[in-house]
Amino acid sequence: MAMSWIWSGMVAASVLFSIWGGCTGAVAAAALEGAAAGIRLALSLAGALCLWSGLMEVLEASGLGAGLTRLLGPLLRRVFPRAGRDPRAAGYLSANVSANLLGLGNAATPMGIAAARRMRELAGSDEADDELCRLVVLNTASIQLIPATVAAARAAAGSAAPFDILPAVWVTSLASVAAGLGAAALLGRLWRGRP
Repeated sequence: MAMSWIWSGMVAASVLFSIWGGCTGAVAAAALEGAAAGIRLALSLAGALCLWSGLMEVLEASGLGAGLTRLLGPLLRRVFPRAGRDPRAAGYLSANVSANLLGLGNAATPMGIAAARRMRELAGSDEADDELCRLVVLNTASIQLIPATVAAARAAAGSAAPFDILPAVWVTSLASVAAGLGAAALLGRLWRGRP
């Protein structure tokens, strides 16, 4: 709700200042050009998202998803002690982590939601516990080995080497996950008054 007020205010301010400055034609042309560029970008990203989402479906159908769950099992049980031991939750979590590793935030969302629902069932409470907070942190600051969505956006914008950002993405995603998990652990202890 607040975002709709912010966007409406920005549009109204733009229109008022364009009238005041006498450049309504330029603002209208920029709005139409921006809308067309947005459609082009959305269509180019849709192709890459379909490719990687299809790859995730192939992994699941071929049984490699179960292998991935076994591979990620020790890590998931360490980060999510209760949910990592539940087969359904572990499957959702591993699919979510895999999609995030491939930089597919939109493809990771359904699995993240399914994992959060299963974790809530396991906790027996509607309140977010530490594990659910860690899941939100890992989804927000996910480690990306292959930033497919960003690379697709760079390719659509005309980049000759859309994947040349890999080292920077690896460093920043690892740092953001470490900072997020550290903050979640610290705030969890402070919230509950634990030493």
